[in-house]
Amino acid sequence: MVALIIMGVLVLAVAGWWVGTYNTMVQAQEEIASRFADVDVQLMRRADLIPNLVNTVKGYAAHEEMIFTEVAAARSRLLAATTPGEKMAANDQLTGVLGRLLAIAENYPALKANENFLRLQDELAGTENRIGYARAKYNEAVRAFNTRIKVFPGSLIASRAGFEPKPYFEAEPTAKAAPRVEF
Repeated sequence: MVALIIMGVLVLAVAGWWVGTYNTMVQAQEEIASRFADVDVQLMRRADLIPNLVNTVKGYAAHEEMIFTEVAAARSRLLAATTPGEKMAANDQLTGVLGRLLAIAENYPALKANENFLRLQDELAGTENRIGYARAKYNEAVRAFNTRIKVFPGSLIASRAGFEPKPYFEAEPTAKAAPRVEF
């Protein structure tokens, strides 16, 4: 009888540990989803600013039509992306063409002094900072989750419950290079 009670207590302890660990992993997975939603909000904010920026630059650089087409296409890809991976890839493309758009704008002194352009550039810079912050928080949540599912004994539950590592939101390779400033 004592052996059955001990076995019952052990089974309950293991089951309690299993449920607690599983629930912790589910909470960590939900934290990742929440953090990515924060990134997504900032990406959408950026996408909403872009048409205004493009229209302002268009007035000064009308002959640069190709870059406007590329910006519109990259923005459309971001808005159409549905998965975190697609959004990350679309963001990288948009970052690249926005950099080129702003480089073109540098060639127009009157545009650089235009109040609307300066305001939009400030808004875009603030949004880029918010995106960076949201990405950092997302990556923190991913690191915590990935660590939790890879370390023992959590790895025992993760492998059986179907928890997979989540991808980090990394900067595109061209963003890692130092910007080139010319005077």
